[in-house]
Formats: sequence, structure tokens, C-alpha cells
Amino acid sequence: MKKLIRHIPFLKSVFIHSVTAFGGPQGHIGMVLKTFVEKRKDLTKEELMEYVSFCQLLPGASSTQTLTLIGYKRGGVKLAVLTLLIWILPACTIMGGLSFVVGNIGTNNIKPTLFQFIQPMAIGFLAYAAFKAYHTSIKNTITQVIMLAALASTYFLFKTPWIIPALIIAGGIATNFSSKRIPTKEVIKPRQIGWTNIWLFVLIFIVAGFLSETARKQNWENKKPYNLFENFYRFGSFVFGGGDVLIPLMLDQYVVRPTSERVIKKNPDIIKVEREDLLTGAGLVRAIPGPVFSIASFMGGIALKNEGPKIQLLGCLIGSIAIFLPSALLVLFFFPVWQYLKKFVVVLRSLEGINAAVVGIMIAATLYLVKDVSIMSHSIISYINMAVILGTFLVLQYSKIPPPFIVLFCLLTGLIF
Repeated sequence: MKKLIRHIPFLKSVFIHSVTAFGGPQGHIGMVLKTFVEKRKDLTKEELMEYVSFCQLLPGASSTQTLTLIGYKRGGVKLAVLTLLIWILPACTIMGGLSFVVGNIGTNNIKPTLFQFIQPMAIGFLAYAAFKAYHTSIKNTITQVIMLAALASTYFLFKTPWIIPALIIAGGIATNFSSKRIPTKEVIKPRQIGWTNIWLFVLIFIVAGFLSETARKQNWENKKPYNLFENFYRFGSFVFGGGDVLIPLMLDQYVVRPTSERVIKKNPDIIKVEREDLLTGAGLVRAIPGPVFSIASFMGGIALKNEGPKIQLLGCLIGSIAIFLPSALLVLFFFPVWQYLKKFVVVLRSLEGINAAVVGIMIAATLYLVKDVSIMSHSIISYINMAVILGTFLVLQYSKIPPPFIVLFCLLTGLIF
């Protein structure tokens, strides 16, 4: 207990981050850099780059996994779990609550104009993080080439789910062709690997699938919660690319598949969600702080809204737990393995290329997000968007103003305009 008490200031910072981190995983990187690297000194820029690179190789919510690793570094598994819970709780609570609001009053009354300048702000945060990462990771010709290749590939194939892990792997391979920069001698001490998390991950996956299929075949009275848990646990286990990939998967699972004649014959009582409700959730999750994966809390509630308020609340809880549980189990299992493997020269050389690829991905994400923001229409909103992007970058670079005040300013600007 005493060990956890000394981490209260850290957990307080995690909570503040959870209620001010707008803009999805791209924007979160910049805020993590400002809060936990530059202000609190919980880790170095190099360590953050390593965490980001590592989490991009895993399925699940990458920004959530990165923050979980920061907690793990500071205080082991217990603090990592607390960090995870504090990070996801506000967003999941808000999105779960909105499932009741949208379900009762419809979607026409949801007009989040308050958040219209949040995306430009997130672009400013991401540009700042990319700028800092560039100076940390791009130091020679090969890293420049990898960065540019990753930038171009990511920009043109941004919504392709395999592109980011493929680029990271390719970057790691590319820097292994030269032994000039990193020595070849190494002494590796064997290390015991804890297998609990990976076995638990596999066990839950198998049990969830078995119960869901049994509930469907035997037509259990309360089968939908079992089906829902299996759906979201599967999403959390296999989704690469964050919320931009998760949302299309949910669209297929809950909107498209239930209209198939084959599915209707096989499972007439399949969970079905209206397209408008899903798209409303996809819009709302971009307008609140925290992880984009918290849309699962909203979708869990919407999926079970016809079963009564208690079951709908259960759906929100199932969505929240099932979507984040695989991410946590995977990252806490593979990170100690990664810490051991990176001592090998082949992995050490790979880190140089991996970090260069991540810088290219971050720059491409910045440019890609700019496409969706009006900055060329010669209107007042367009000029404000440009000012918010540039202003966010300059404030982060040249002042000590905390990120929450930047968020508050952008929200107030949204109210005015």
C-alpha cells in the first residue's frame, strides 16, 4: 500500500491526462511527451519512442498500451493496471452514458460544435511529437530513407490495417544490413519468461468463443451478453491500426452481417445496430478525451438497449472490459520478452530502423489529418484552424503552458465560433 501511495502524484497526472487527451492516439503522443517526458520526467524521449514503436507491433489500443507501459516502468504490474483503469474510466463512462442518451433522444440532437477546433489542436500536438521524435531518431542517411519511405507508404495507405506493423518490421530489417554503427559483440544472460498473461489471453479467447457459440446454438435466454463479449474480445485481439480499423469492423459485425440472408437463417436474433447509431458513436468518440477504443462502451450499450436499462448497462461494461483486456494482457506479456530480446545486437540494430519508421508514420498521420480540416477555404473557420494548429505547436515548443489549458482554450474558441 505504501508503495502505491508514493505513486499518487503520477496517478493524478494520468487522470488529468485522461480528461484532457483529445484527438485520438495521434494527438495523445504529443500530450504524453509533454506531460510524462518533459514535465514529470517519468521516462526519456528515447524510451517513449521505444514504447510507441513496440506498441505499434501489437494489436489493440496503442496509446493505451503506451500509457500502461509507463505505469509498468514506474511500479510494475499493479501500477500498470491502475494506470490502465484510470486512463480508460472517464472515456468509457462518458461513452457508455451517451449510449443511453442517443438511444432515448436519437442522433439529431447531438451537435458537438463545442469540439470543432479539437482536431486542429490534435494535429498541432502530433506535429510537435513528430518534430521532437525527428531530432531524437533521425541521425543518418539510412534513417532518413526509412522515414521518407514510411511517410509516403503510410500517407497513401493510411487505412490499410497491416501497413503500420509492416513498415515497422521493414524498418527494423533495413538497419540490420550494416554493422558499422552498432557493435557485434554481446553477452546475454538467460531470463525466465512469465507465461501467465499469454496463457490467460488464450484461455479467455477460447472460453469466450465456446460460450458465445453454445449460447447461440442452444438459444440461451441471455445469450447476447456472451455474444457481445466474444465480439469485442476478438476485436481487441486482432485489430491493428487503432480506432480507424475498429470502427469498420464493428460496421461489418453489427450493421452489414445482420442483413445477410445466410446469417438471418443461421442466427435470426443476431445483435444488430443501426448505421446511424454507429456513425454517431464514431463522431462522438472523437469529441471526448481518452482512447478511441472507448467507443466499445457506447456500442455495447447501443447493442443491448432493447433488453432494458440494466442489461444495457451490462453491455457498456462488457464493451469496456472486453476491448481493453486483450491489449493489457498482450503488452504486459510481450514487453518483458522485448526487454530481453532487445539486448541482442540484431534487435538493437532494428530499433534504429523501427524508430525511424515511427517518425515517418507520425509525420504522415499529421499530413493525413490535415486533409480533413478546412484550412484552404479562405473562411474565418479556415483561418482559425490554421492558427490553432500553428499556435498549439508553438505553445508546446516555446512555453511551459500545460496541455489541459490548450484544450480548454480550444473548447472555449469552439463555443465562441
